[in-house]
Amino acid sequence: MNDTVKYRDYSISLIHMVKALVLYHSQQYGNTGRMAEAVAEGLRAGGCDVTLHNANEGRFPIEDFPQYQLVAFGTPDYFSYIAGTLKTFMDDWYINRNREGFTGKKYVVFYSHGGGGRVRDSLSLFSRVGDQVGKPVESHGSPNEEVLKDCRNLGGLLARSVK
Repeated sequence: MNDTVKYRDYSISLIHMVKALVLYHSQQYGNTGRMAEAVAEGLRAGGCDVTLHNANEGRFPIEDFPQYQLVAFGTPDYFSYIAGTLKTFMDDWYINRNREGFTGKKYVVFYSHGGGGRVRDSLSLFSRVGDQVGKPVESHGSPNEEVLKDCRNLGGLLARSVK
């Protein structure tokens, strides 16, 4: 995002970094957390200012959401559904959805599971915040290097979606 400012006889181009939020839930094994870090790497490599927020460590302050142009959602599979902390985020979002800056975001999704991966059936919940970029990245168990590469690529793809 560029703005041009006139100063005397000069035009100065200002570049605003795109702000990206990686909102995820990770605890016991840290699988989703490792995936979140890889997505953040891809976003940073794409020139984004990235905030990582592990919802397991605290509720995301919903009033901060409008400042982000891009969002990456990461969840483990808990009983074939998203983590409760991310559902709580979506509940908070729903209450605020008609306020400026809460919709129209580009987003990606990644998830981990121990078998089955049926959480994929509930990922459409995030579609209310905007337009999904790319396909979700899945990890069965601990993410291997190929999954982490896919996560970095997903972050890069999301970063490029606004340029």
